[in-house]
Amino acid sequence: MILAQQKQQENIAEYLLYMYQIEDIIRAFRFDLETIVQHTVLPLTQNEQEIAEYKKWYEGLIRQMKAQRIEQKGHLADIQDVVIELSYLHSTLLTVYNDEKYKTLNEQAVSTLEEFKVKSILQDKNTVEILLHAMYMKLLMRLKKQEISAETEEAFDTMRIQLAYLVKAYHQMKNGTLSYLQN
Repeated sequence: MILAQQKQQENIAEYLLYMYQIEDIIRAFRFDLETIVQHTVLPLTQNEQEIAEYKKWYEGLIRQMKAQRIEQKGHLADIQDVVIELSYLHSTLLTVYNDEKYKTLNEQAVSTLEEFKVKSILQDKNTVEILLHAMYMKLLMRLKKQEISAETEEAFDTMRIQLAYLVKAYHQMKNGTLSYLQN
């Protein structure tokens, strides 16, 4: 099983962050399938079947990115569809479900979200996009081994906790166990 498929089933936020990273990798290697496979797949496996599966997967992503004209920036349409679903769920938890715990988490993160929105030039993005962007930025900082101050880590935590609750609700929604009566 491709790692992305596993992440999609287990944790939708991890899946989205993984796919953001894959899109960036494809761009960094200038859509060169052989270079991508050499640097991302071969260090992980020598199994020919797995290599072929990943190669086919990357080939499809490259084709989609080119067809959707997101060679420079942006995200695949199916990735954006999941973000839209999460955004609708975010609004639903706050309004229709009137989920008190989620409202509290949202209130705790709102000032951090607004500050991050301004610093990251994300004025046109919604709450879920900002949460994901912040977590992706944290991932990139860790990969680059950049130091994260205690204050920044605390800010990331408020956003991470809100996103984790939203992800749990998303998976409950997808498997039919999300109920507003439990709130």
